[in-house]
Amino acid sequence: MPFSCLSAFLTMGTANPLRRKLSLSIITIIICALAFVALLYAERMSSFSSSAIFTFNSCARRNAAAGSKQKFSLFKERNVDSTGLNYGTDDRFEFDPDECSLVHGKWIFNRSIKPLYSDRTCPYLDRQVSCVKNGRLDSDYRHWEWQPDDCTLPRFDPKIALRKLKGKRLMFVGDSLQRGQWQSFVCLIESVIPEGLKSMKRGRLHSVFKAKEYDATVEFYWAPFLVESNSDLHIITDPKKRILKVDSVAKHAKHWIGVDILVFNTYVWWMSGLRIKSLWGSFANGEEGYQELDTTVSYTLGLKTWANWVDSNVNPNKTRVFFTTMSPSHQRSADWGNVNGTKCFNETKPITKKRHWGSGSDKRMMSVVASVVKRMKIPVTLINITQLSEYRIDGHTSVYTELGGKVLTDEEKADPLHYADCIHWCLPGVPDTWNQILYAHLL
Repeated sequence: MPFSCLSAFLTMGTANPLRRKLSLSIITIIICALAFVALLYAERMSSFSSSAIFTFNSCARRNAAAGSKQKFSLFKERNVDSTGLNYGTDDRFEFDPDECSLVHGKWIFNRSIKPLYSDRTCPYLDRQVSCVKNGRLDSDYRHWEWQPDDCTLPRFDPKIALRKLKGKRLMFVGDSLQRGQWQSFVCLIESVIPEGLKSMKRGRLHSVFKAKEYDATVEFYWAPFLVESNSDLHIITDPKKRILKVDSVAKHAKHWIGVDILVFNTYVWWMSGLRIKSLWGSFANGEEGYQELDTTVSYTLGLKTWANWVDSNVNPNKTRVFFTTMSPSHQRSADWGNVNGTKCFNETKPITKKRHWGSGSDKRMMSVVASVVKRMKIPVTLINITQLSEYRIDGHTSVYTELGGKVLTDEEKADPLHYADCIHWCLPGVPDTWNQILYAHLL
């Protein structure tokens, strides 16, 4: 406290003060009191400002998070898709491909969510994946929704998807699982296109769905290994007789040039044995030129050939490149604790155990994809569908499929050990979620 203020307080305690000094003393006391209060306030504010400096960043993050949540809630409240469904509000963040992991999450059952198509309403589905047509009676597998832990995937809106594809070519490249994803995408959008403004042209290697009003195509190109093989056009059923030309992709890749969005996949065809006949040079050399290599070695060589083509031929300003990770098979019911089961037969619910990983997914092969893509010059977006699909033992075609172009007979359906298909997926079903993820990236 200043000395003059202290003197004033002491003067108040002295006997017989002079009257003429009373007014002056009172004024002095008031001034000193105000100064004292001001001094305390200044010290308090100084202390607050110092602490605020240390907490500014965390406050900013909290405010940013609150702002993001508020923005997301407003987005969700006004976002109604073409089916008329209002999504409601959600405290999780809106999907951001740089921040949201799709690996961690859970399947939520929601019967109120109706598939955008069925195998009876979409005319473009193969009989192989048309489970309801083939006699499947349970329908719960069509009402599970993948919910990531950190964010919310936008619901697939066919009209928005078509606007994103306006004037573009989207091509899925790979095996029959990739063909299933292609058919799923076509069925997700075709119902909002009037008759006469859409068409489908099927080919043994190359199939094209066209949305004429949008000048857009959704295509599929058959290349089960991506690289060339002697089993590309005329399928060799005996894996031991297949030979892969692991250093060449040009015969297939000439069909990929000029495509705006490329979605690649290859996995299951490589998993036919421990070793693969791999060839350098021309097939004219016959079986004299191949070597038997471990599957992961051959897979690495094949993917590097594909990656070199992408790096050398794709213009990233025009073309976006995606790679769908491996689709798991569920051939061994003991993997999920059903020791008395028969593969995926009669499974009606997803696995709930977190991070379940079965024998149908090879982590070494997954690592090869990650390693090759990481070293590429052209950016490639991985659509990581493996973990979320691992849980879906209920989604396979099982015995509700066809074999050799014919739907399984009752006798064959009664023998799931030999006839249940636990590789391919019913449509509508799990591949719709794969396309929901692709759609989120396109947004």
